[in-house]
Amino acid sequence: MKEKLQLDQEKIVRGRKAAGRIAADMDAFIAKRTTVAVERTVLRLMGIDGVDAEFVPLPNVVVDHLLEKGQLSIGAAAGVINAGLHYGLTPQQVAEQVATGSLDLTAIPWSGWDSIRREGKRLADAGLDRIVANRRNREDLIRQLGEGKKPYLYVIVATGDIYEDVIQGKSAARQGADIVAVIRSTGQSLIDYVPYGATREGFGGTYATQENFRLMRKGLDEVGEEVGRYIRLCNYCSGLCMPEIAAMGALERLDVMLNDALYGILFRDINMQRTLIDQAFSRMINGFAGIMINTGEDNYLTTADAVESAHTVLASQFINEQFARLAGLPPEQMGLGHAFEMNPDLEDGFLLELAQAQMARQIFPDAPLKYMPPTKHMTGNIFKGHIQDAMFNMVSILTGQGVQLLGMMTEAMHTPHIHDRQLAIENAQYIFNNARHLGEEILFQPGGRMEQRAQSVLDQAVAMLEEVEKIGLFAALERGMLADVKRSRTGGKGLSGVLEKGEGYYNPFETELRRRLHLGEREEETAHERGLETN
Repeated sequence: MKEKLQLDQEKIVRGRKAAGRIAADMDAFIAKRTTVAVERTVLRLMGIDGVDAEFVPLPNVVVDHLLEKGQLSIGAAAGVINAGLHYGLTPQQVAEQVATGSLDLTAIPWSGWDSIRREGKRLADAGLDRIVANRRNREDLIRQLGEGKKPYLYVIVATGDIYEDVIQGKSAARQGADIVAVIRSTGQSLIDYVPYGATREGFGGTYATQENFRLMRKGLDEVGEEVGRYIRLCNYCSGLCMPEIAAMGALERLDVMLNDALYGILFRDINMQRTLIDQAFSRMINGFAGIMINTGEDNYLTTADAVESAHTVLASQFINEQFARLAGLPPEQMGLGHAFEMNPDLEDGFLLELAQAQMARQIFPDAPLKYMPPTKHMTGNIFKGHIQDAMFNMVSILTGQGVQLLGMMTEAMHTPHIHDRQLAIENAQYIFNNARHLGEEILFQPGGRMEQRAQSVLDQAVAMLEEVEKIGLFAALERGMLADVKRSRTGGKGLSGVLEKGEGYYNPFETELRRRLHLGEREEETAHERGLETN
């Protein structure tokens, strides 16, 4: 499989090195900054949950309190831990008192960094140990029940009502789905808080809340026992609350998260600085939790032509890979995205799609690539659409993709019904079973059309990456080099939530995650010292 296309290995190395330097440059920028979402995530991992009398989430209440007092730049953890030590309170109790106005976190005698770091480590260990227990539980269930063969069959539920989603998710598992993704309610990525509790009124999808995660996880565990295989749960770790949702998913044992470094910038107009800082912490959490991330390169081809802009998909895959590596996320958890989105009326379109998929498989051999179905060129002709989906499935099994988001033949007409999903699953199962090992028997013509196409895409991607390396990722996004979408460095949503770290900045969870993920920091180095160094 690795040598089917004779690609220029030197070009692959150049592309990876350029992407690595792009990511490293951004990482230096990220290291000096935090966001309100990162600080809320720290509080959630410390055990703070619930809402105040006005239904504002308590993590938001505490972070807004510290921001208003001008004390958030040293991290939300320090103030909460200091109050807990002084009054003998848990983080939850501290947050509740802040919410009632009975406690000002900036008016409490300072306990000293040594005491705060010691208590911070204890809280971080407790929060991360809970995530470790979830990861082990997942591994135990997979050993007991088994799982579906790759490519995993990935389907969507999107009713807006979590209780109906659970019913549909169970139905999908019985039909043969391996991954059930709960589509998030329209616009949730643009709100700077996480809704609370079970929700029943989402539009175009269901709100991502911790209780909704718990309910769906419980339902899929039940049906997993029934059908005799582990069913993975997927949600959307993106938008203005990206790291918070990563934490919630880790605490409720989600298995897959949509988590792209650039998607929110390009397709939701979220400020690029905010997104890139948030994605770094969210990926550390996902990596530690054993959650497979799915990146969103497939979306580039909804705004740009799939033939002309194929290299932008590969360039973004390289960049996403390097950001993931910096966060300690191993290749087997990198569901790098791409899509079967060429115009079906194009001559040799199948050949070009096969070349693109095979190229991605060879360049990222250990990643469980996420392959997206045809959507842009689907029509009301359901018979043609079903054939397009079948050809998409054939490319996937021939090239060893990892996650197959199934296409629905009625997709261009309406939200697909349950029986449409059944037909999509049967289509994929038929092709995957009948062509399971066909790819092992096929060789591609050396120097032929497929090899020439793949090498051309690689050449363009490397040239693009080296240009981005010269001008910087921010400038590349401003120029619209990805997905033909231009964004401003200081525009978009959420920039006001970005802060430069102050002297002594402290995030106990980042400190402990870096240690446990072996990300290169000395174990004895204190967070206080790191804060001084970065300033």
